[in-house]
Amino acid sequence: MRILDLAFKDLSQILRDWKSGLFLLVMPLLFTLFFGFVMGSASAPKPDVDPRLPVGVIDQDGGSLAMNLKTLLENSEVVRPVVLDEKDANQLNQMVEDGDLAALVIIPAGYTTQLLADQPGMLEVIVNQSQPAGQTASRALETVTGRLLGAVEAAHISKSANQQINVQDSLGKAIAAWEAPALTVSVEKATGNTTQNEQITSSSGYAQASAGMMVQFSIFGLITSAMVLVLERKSRTLQRLLSSPIQRVEVIAGHVLAMFCIVFAQQLILVFVGQFVFGVDYARQPLAILLMITVLSLWAASLGLLISAISRKEDQVITLSLVAMFIFAALGGAWFPLEVAGKTFAAIGHVMPTAWAMDGFQNILMRGLAFPSVLMPAGILLAYALAFFGLAVWRFRFE
Repeated sequence: MRILDLAFKDLSQILRDWKSGLFLLVMPLLFTLFFGFVMGSASAPKPDVDPRLPVGVIDQDGGSLAMNLKTLLENSEVVRPVVLDEKDANQLNQMVEDGDLAALVIIPAGYTTQLLADQPGMLEVIVNQSQPAGQTASRALETVTGRLLGAVEAAHISKSANQQINVQDSLGKAIAAWEAPALTVSVEKATGNTTQNEQITSSSGYAQASAGMMVQFSIFGLITSAMVLVLERKSRTLQRLLSSPIQRVEVIAGHVLAMFCIVFAQQLILVFVGQFVFGVDYARQPLAILLMITVLSLWAASLGLLISAISRKEDQVITLSLVAMFIFAALGGAWFPLEVAGKTFAAIGHVMPTAWAMDGFQNILMRGLAFPSVLMPAGILLAYALAFFGLAVWRFRFE
C-alpha cells in the first residue's frame, strides 16, 4: 500500500506540470505527423517507371528480322530495348560497365539476309557478367534470340514442306505466336511488398513513424518522472521519507511504478491516436501490441530509474535523457527502418533495446505477422529492462 501511495504522489506531482503533456503527447504526435508524411512521400510508388532492364540496341541492318528482333525485345517482360546511335559506341560500352545499361546488342549489317538464306547470323552482345543485371539481361537475350531463330527455322521447314508457302508470312505467324507464350518470366523492382496473404497491413509511412515516435518519446517523457527523484534527493525529502516506516525497496518500487504508469499511459494514448487518426492498424493484433507497450514501459521505467540514480542536478537529468533518446532512437531504428541502412548498421543497431522494440511493432504493423512474432523481441526487451533495473539499484544512493 505504501508503494501505491508513493507512486500516486509522483503521478500527481508530474501531472500538475502542464509541460508534462507537451513532452508526453503533443510532441510525439507532431513528430509522428511529420515523419509519417515524409516517409509516405518517399515510399510512394512511381507508376510511370518501367522496371525492366534497359538494353541498348544498335541496328546496322535495318531488315525485317532486325525489326522482328526489336519487337520481341519490346514484348519481353525482363528487358526493354533502347534504340541508340552507333556513333556513341565507346560511350555505350562504358554505360554497360557502369550499370546504366544492362547490355548492348549490335545487329550487324546483312543479319536479315543471312538468316533468310538459312545461313548463321551472329549478334554482337556486350554485357557485364559480373553484375546481376547483366546476367539476367544475358539470359533474357538468349531467350529472345532463340525465339527469333526458332521462328526462322519453322518458316524454312514450312517452305521445304510446301513450296507455295511464303517464308515471310510463315515467319510473321511464328513470331506473332510468341506474343502470348505459355510460360513467361518477369522482373519487378523489390519494393518490400508481399503477396496478398502476407500483405503489409499499413503501407503508409505512418506505420514506421507511429511506432518509432512511441519508442523515442517513451525515453523523452522520463525527463519529468526522473526529475522527481532528483528533486527529492536534493531537498532531502528522500532522507526524511526513510525515517518513516517504509523500506528502501518500497521507495524504489514506488518511483519505478510511477514511471511505468506514465510511460504506459502515454503508449496507450499514442496507440489509440495512431489507430483512429493516422490509420495504423494496431487493432489487428491487440494482445501483441499490449505486450510490446508493457515491456517497453518496463524498460523505459528502468532507464528512468538509472538516470535519476546517477544524476545529482536537474540539468543532468535533461542532458542524460536527451542523449539517451537520440542514441537509442537513431541507432535503434525509430527514425527509419534498419533494413534500409544495410546489414552492418542493422547488426550494430540491434545492440540497442529500442531496435527490438521496433522489431516487435514492425512485425505486426509492417510485416503483417501474428502474435508469436513479438515473443522474442518482447523477451529480449524484458531482459534489457531487468539489466537496467539491476544497474540502477546498484548505483542508487539514498543520501
